[in-house]
Amino acid sequence: MAVSSTFPAALPADRLRRCCDPAAFVFDTTAELDLGAHPGGLGQDRAMEALRFGLAISHADYHVFVLGEAGCGKHATAFRLLRERAANEAVPSDLCYLHNFDEPLHPRLLILPAGRGAALRAEMQTFGRELGPAIEAALSSAPYSERIEALHDAHKAREAMALRELGERCSVDGLVLLQTTDGFVFAPAKNGEALQPEAFDVLPGAEKQMIETRIEFWADRLSDLLNEFPDWRAALRESLVKAVREAIIPAVAHLLRAPRATYADLSEVLAFFDAVEQDVLDGAVSGVSDDDEEGDGEEKPGSGHHHPRYQVKLLVDHSASTGAPVVFEDNPGYGNLIGRIEHVMQQGVQVSHFSLIRSGALHRANGGYLVVDAERLLTQPYAWEGLKRTLRSGAIRIEPPAEAQGWSGALTLEPQPVPCALKVVMIGDRDLYYTLMEADPEFARLFKVAADFEDDLPRTAANEQHYARLLAMLAHQAKLLPLTRDAIARMVEEGARIAEDAERLSLQTRRLSDLMREADHHARIAGASRIDRGQIETALAARARRANRYPTLVRKDMLDGTTLIDTSGERAGQINGLVVVELAGECFGYPTRISATVRRGDGDVVDIERETDLGGAIHSKGVMILSAFLAARYARHQPLSLSASLVFEQSYDPVEGDSASLAELCALLSALTRIPIAQRLAITGSVNQFGEVQVIGGVNEKIEGFFDLCAARGLDGSHGVVIPVASERHLMLREDVVDAARAGRFHIYPVSTVDEAMSVLTGMPAGTADAKGVMPRDSINDKVARALAFDHRADGGARRRSNVHR
Repeated sequence: MAVSSTFPAALPADRLRRCCDPAAFVFDTTAELDLGAHPGGLGQDRAMEALRFGLAISHADYHVFVLGEAGCGKHATAFRLLRERAANEAVPSDLCYLHNFDEPLHPRLLILPAGRGAALRAEMQTFGRELGPAIEAALSSAPYSERIEALHDAHKAREAMALRELGERCSVDGLVLLQTTDGFVFAPAKNGEALQPEAFDVLPGAEKQMIETRIEFWADRLSDLLNEFPDWRAALRESLVKAVREAIIPAVAHLLRAPRATYADLSEVLAFFDAVEQDVLDGAVSGVSDDDEEGDGEEKPGSGHHHPRYQVKLLVDHSASTGAPVVFEDNPGYGNLIGRIEHVMQQGVQVSHFSLIRSGALHRANGGYLVVDAERLLTQPYAWEGLKRTLRSGAIRIEPPAEAQGWSGALTLEPQPVPCALKVVMIGDRDLYYTLMEADPEFARLFKVAADFEDDLPRTAANEQHYARLLAMLAHQAKLLPLTRDAIARMVEEGARIAEDAERLSLQTRRLSDLMREADHHARIAGASRIDRGQIETALAARARRANRYPTLVRKDMLDGTTLIDTSGERAGQINGLVVVELAGECFGYPTRISATVRRGDGDVVDIERETDLGGAIHSKGVMILSAFLAARYARHQPLSLSASLVFEQSYDPVEGDSASLAELCALLSALTRIPIAQRLAITGSVNQFGEVQVIGGVNEKIEGFFDLCAARGLDGSHGVVIPVASERHLMLREDVVDAARAGRFHIYPVSTVDEAMSVLTGMPAGTADAKGVMPRDSINDKVARALAFDHRADGGARRRSNVHR
């Protein structure tokens, strides 16, 4: 039977990197482009449609979660759409808090049309400044002073008249009314003069008894009279209060006349003015005393008014706003979202009042849109629960987190809740979105709209033109030098490289902008007036050097023999696999030795990485798949009578992924047949149960990692890498690798099956079974089948001998 000698051919150099032709662009530099016509959001039609829908729908609980990879322009696009929509919407109302004269611990909410809150605050500040002087002037006026003096004089005259009349009446009984330091007393009198004690003592006993009886009688009359004095003083105080009120009312009414006219259309404001006026009057009369000497008291009339109580706490001011608010809360802690109540120390005690209420982002965004970063929100204690509670209840309730959780019994303010009507836009990555969807049922109820941003877009001729305008807009926004068409072409190629697909362009605008900023820096240092391809290349090279320490150390260990990697010769059971590592956002690849050993056994393939807990679940799955392939192809009618071991040599870190399963299978087949594998080649790819080679990631970095090692040792035209056919479209290799391939010094071999891979690695045909299932003699598959059949026969013979022995 003939054996086919057809082997997979190496890829031509022009298929290793899809270049962008600068001639495709009609401009010389990006300064010539009209960026005003660029709509933004390139390639994000679906996400923008979802975002517009979420912002437009007026029903409750249709808040939006914007998801996508970091740096793909989620924030910029979301803010652009938000501002476009908000600019055409009504300005929301001002939010104010007022002192509650009935319940001071429960400040009242006042909602006013936009701009009128600041005006009311100014009015009440003026009122507070003028109130004291106005009251003082009213209470210092001559009419008021004369009235008060007259009231006191009348009161004193009334008391004096009553006492004088009592004294005249008691004189009929021979008594006189005297006023002493201890009060009023009655004494016997003779000829209108009080008897001396010596004269009273010599009086007969009967006469003394009669005098004492009369004194007791008139003492009762005096007591009755004195008991009337408090009522007279109360009447005096009422008269004084009336006088104070009648003096102050015109002054207060005058101060509030203009504000009342200004806010005549707002009944709540007029009610507030009424409450203020009543409190001023109550405070003014609190210092009124019936004491004749007013200056000796602690308070005077008019000293009881409290100006801070009459002020307006303007929580949210929209006097300068145009359209609905768009608020981004960069630090979405509980207090920054919900608001907080501050306290001050007074005599060692924490106290608060309504003017110490502070607004949160929800208040400022009320009537508009609130944008928060999902990850930052979820890392803040109580913030996520506070936001959900607000959205559920439709009201913003300012309360400390401890009170919100019911843990504290401390007395604090309880402001009236603010009705909440806004749209929340959360921005985060996909993992966080799907985690919230699974772990928090309330999230799915509140955030019904997902705007999923694309990571890349197809690389078509039209999209390359759009991409150039996107790059120009990013450069313009960053105030960079204009880019030439050659620089734009190089940026397009780098966009494909970032996307890891020659047929797509990355939309990670952050990385693209950073690269252009670095190129701009090099251009300015060189004194250039524009950014050319050379500056882009310089920036990429500088970035690679900054991140090259670890790859250089890894390659150094391979070059000096510390890490054993062969790039020449042949060896059975040994192969150069390829791995890719990401450190600090930079990816690089390097080869790793994979070895396999086989022995007679019961079909087990031991994954040493898994046995030592260094292999991840996906890697272990790949080993199980190659085991299934062996059994299905070579042991369909007999037991798989071998045991094998696979290991990543000198690997001390965890291994994850299935991109080495093709290399592991080839090493295993080589060990089984003792056919050596060329060490000048490296291989990457995953394999399925049918022996088909599947796509893998990081193909460019893996190829370049092996190329760098081979180049350091000297390229001789035999070195190369075997990759899956499906990964061919992902190739965007460095230009030095492409140049080496063009010169025939390095090769890339695409394969679609394990048979093709083994043919390239060994130089032997794999062989295809005929109609009877027989493999061509001396082919790789024939040798594998013979090896397994020999092991099976030997194993059966051992059993027969064992049976005879028994």
